[in-house]
Order: sequence, then structure tokens, then C-alpha cells
Amino acid sequence: MNIRLASDEDKSAIWSIIGPIIGAGETYALDANMAEADALAYWVGPDRETFVVEEDGRILGTYYLRPNQRGGGGHVANCGYMTAAESTGKGVARGMCEHSLAYAKSKGFRAVQFNFVVSTNDRAVRLWESLGFEIVGRLPGAFRHPSLGYVDALVMFRTL
Repeated sequence: MNIRLASDEDKSAIWSIIGPIIGAGETYALDANMAEADALAYWVGPDRETFVVEEDGRILGTYYLRPNQRGGGGHVANCGYMTAAESTGKGVARGMCEHSLAYAKSKGFRAVQFNFVVSTNDRAVRLWESLGFEIVGRLPGAFRHPSLGYVDALVMFRTL
């Protein structure tokens, strides 16, 4: 697997990954009916660096990294990760997270914070915990899951 900065030529492949995930409405606090242009503007916006995971010319996943806050909070990074459905369970998300941690540290960030991890996203919660993230906050009923109703969102944090 090769992880590299995304280019404009990658936008179609990125959409093919993030579109279905956003549309499912189960793991990201984004409008499930978000248009392609709006989703891409969010994912590859000017306030973040966006990466893709590539293998044999196919993009298997994508992530972004940005400062979590401005000013006094700018030393903490924030990331979002999405993996192509056919690549789930193959180590793509782990590889992206490991890459993001090393990259964030190289850019001078001192920590990474995930602001809103949906508590029912068990695979993600287990993965982030296995990579050293701790649950530092719980937001009761903060996410409206399309089939489970109101579920908690977690704030997860890891120093670098």
C-alpha cells in the first residue's frame, strides 16, 4: 500500500469511497443527502491535507488531517478516515491512522483528537483504542443513527 497526498485526479475515486459512507448516515455527522460537490469540498477543503491509499492503481481509502482548532489549540490535529467497502478489514484504516500519526508528528502536532466518533462504530472504536487513543469524553445521544436512533458520540485523544 502506498499513501500519498491526494490530487485533483483522485476526486472521482475519493467520491466513490466517501459518497456511500456519507449516504449511509451511520458514522459521520454529515447530511446523508450531501451532494458530490459539497462532500468533496468538505473532504479535500483548503483547511486540510487529504491523502489516499493506493495499491495496484486503485484507491482503497482516504483520510484528511487538519488542525483541530485555531490559535492556542492548533497544536492538536484532527483526522477523518474512510475506506472503500471492498477494502474493509484489510488493514487500510490502520495503515491510514498510523501514517497520519507519523505525519502529524512530523508537522509539529503534539496530539490527535477525534471530536465525534459514533459509539456504535465498534470497529473504529476498537481500532483507535488499539492505536493508543483514549475515550476522554462521551456525548450522550449526540448522533442520530438512521436505524438505532440516538446514540452516543465519543471524543478520543492521543498524544504524539
